Amino acid sequence: MYKYILVIFLSMVSLFPHSAWSEEKPLKLDWIDLIPEKERSQFNQQGMPTVNHNGQAPAKQAHIGSVRPELNGSFVKIPGFVIPLEGDENTVTEFLLVPYFGACIHVPPPPPNQIIDVKFPKGAPVQELWDVVYVIGKLKTEFVSSDVADSGYVIEGIRIEMYEDQ
Repeated sequence: MYKYILVIFLSMVSLFPHSAWSEEKPLKLDWIDLIPEKERSQFNQQGMPTVNHNGQAPAKQAHIGSVRPELNGSFVKIPGFVIPLEGDENTVTEFLLVPYFGACIHVPPPPPNQIIDVKFPKGAPVQELWDVVYVIGKLKTEFVSSDVADSGYVIEGIRIEMYEDQ
């Protein structure tokens, strides 16, 4: 009898999202962690782009570098700045997460391996998105193209937290 109850329970658990039942601690990532180790020296030499205030069209996104396939499916936590893509005046349901303020708006977008397309179906309050935030969720190595920029990663967002420098 107990075997049948256990089988039914385990079957029901598999129907719910992983994060709803798990106390799993997310893998805390920094932006450099999204770049394959063999490409990191090239990234460090480039530095951040400069702001374009001269009225010329911004430079195009450089499609350099690759993603880290071994991160695919990881439960992660990463800080960044939000560029809203979908939502309304109260909530944002899809956005780009970028490593520095003004990326994709005032300066050329970073390479795709430094942009994360975040799907946040329950919606994140707009007022919480103007500063650095942590996004927690399942990371996928997936190329997504938008009008703003191309991204090499996607996060199925579960939670957003205010950034705390630790």
